[in-house]
Amino acid sequence: MGPALGFLVARILFVVALIAMVPPALAQGRSVAEDSEPYVYEVESLQNATGAETPLDLDTPMGLMESFLAAGEAGDWESASAALDLANVDGGDPDRLSAQLYDLVHRSIPISWTSLPDRPDAVDTATTSEDPMAGVARRSITIGRLALPDRLIPIRIARVQAPDGEPVWVFSRQTVANVPALYEVYGPTAFEKALPASLRKQAFWTLAWWEVIALPLILLAGVLAAALTYLAIRRWRASIEDGTKLHGVVTAIHMPATLLAFAGTIALVRATFFKLSGPVRDLLDPLQLTLIVAAIIGIALSVIEALFDFVTSERTEELEAPDNHEDRNFYTKLSAMRRIVTVLLLLGGIGFLLVASNLSSTLGFSIMASAGVLGLVLVFAARKALGDIMASVQIAFAQTARIGDAVHYDGQWCYVEKIGFTHLRLRTWDERRVIAPVSDFTSNSFENWTKQDSSLMMHVDLEFDNRADIDRLRGPFREFVDRDEGVIDGEDAACNVIDQNAKAMVVRFLVRARDPKSGWRMHCRLREHMLAAATKLDAATGDEPMPVYFAREREVQVTEGAAA
Repeated sequence: MGPALGFLVARILFVVALIAMVPPALAQGRSVAEDSEPYVYEVESLQNATGAETPLDLDTPMGLMESFLAAGEAGDWESASAALDLANVDGGDPDRLSAQLYDLVHRSIPISWTSLPDRPDAVDTATTSEDPMAGVARRSITIGRLALPDRLIPIRIARVQAPDGEPVWVFSRQTVANVPALYEVYGPTAFEKALPASLRKQAFWTLAWWEVIALPLILLAGVLAAALTYLAIRRWRASIEDGTKLHGVVTAIHMPATLLAFAGTIALVRATFFKLSGPVRDLLDPLQLTLIVAAIIGIALSVIEALFDFVTSERTEELEAPDNHEDRNFYTKLSAMRRIVTVLLLLGGIGFLLVASNLSSTLGFSIMASAGVLGLVLVFAARKALGDIMASVQIAFAQTARIGDAVHYDGQWCYVEKIGFTHLRLRTWDERRVIAPVSDFTSNSFENWTKQDSSLMMHVDLEFDNRADIDRLRGPFREFVDRDEGVIDGEDAACNVIDQNAKAMVVRFLVRARDPKSGWRMHCRLREHMLAAATKLDAATGDEPMPVYFAREREVQVTEGAAA
């Protein structure tokens, strides 16, 4: 064997020796070695009701929960108390504590059995390698949380070991110490305890028979309260004079108050008589809280909206006054502040719901949030609404269109009555209402006739025969300018021929009016005056030497038709 071949054989033998030295535990993956110390809470003594000999399977987290619930189902509270670490309980009755804890776990905590390992070291073998706890031994597991008025209490199981004892899984001493306080909140009411034993038996899911009967009764009580509230408010509204401030407020809160009566009655009945089990409670609590918060916000927003509309409607004439720029600016900014307050109330209500209902800890919400689906859905659904809200605020603060301004929109002369979140309400000169999207006032051009100066030039276009003497029309026109009270700045008045064709010429009479409303009336008077003046100047027949002012085409056709 040559030197090179011998060196290669030596390297191969060295690598084989290193592989042989790897411990079996490492070769098989992440697990606790047989000769390693168990991962436990070391205690001076394990204080439970049964001592060293236990009738329950306390070797694994799943064994603890299964055997504890089985003992509770059988009513064997002495055996069930073996799962409780009583170190923090002074003089408590173990059987009573185990019965209360069983009731809390069975009724109020949805147990995720897939997250309970069936291994003494509580290593989760079902999770992925990306989980930071993958392959890690645990000595404490939180199976649920229950809220007290002042704090959130975790329900935990812990792996403990007393000197010269075996490691066991039990309910932690902190959890057991909190059981009486939790039972006061989540335990059965006096009404439930007075029910027959047959009604307290489990029907299906986690529902007892009395809960199956109580759910429709709770909803019926809410519907009855809502109906009575609706009728009472309707009768109250009918007794108030229409058009008053109180009538507007009562009308605005009608539906939100009905909704509050419905949700509030359900909450009151549940708190007083029926404390439903965990899954049903977890479903009803957020829904009930959402309805109550929505009703309260609805009442607040309805009152604000009603008062604002009442104030602006009461001052319609003042807001439309030609020189009342100060009031128009004030009410437009007030409208913008109202929308900002609305947005803040809505955001505050949503935030309160997320915190109070603890939605972020639910499985479905966590999955959607982690995947980004919920955020994408919300952004996609709200993009148009958010854009409209920002557009309405932009209009209000930029004051491109103020409440009370006269605008020319879509070929119509209108007054701005209201600037909403998604639309503007416009009142036309003939008292019709035009609902225009706010985006039209931020992305498209429009005419604001009262933005800087409320006065505007009004014009009347009339067609006259090409033989008409325009100089003879300027006299009656100047007479109108000098005498009509709706005309201002007579120096700006003008009479001009603006167009001509084979049939006629178009004459425009220009005058300046104080504001759009008085200008429209003056515009009509000017047309009437000039038509009357032209009629007087017009010749009776085309044969007369006087100039013709109105085209004779229609008269010729009528004459020819009569002769035929």
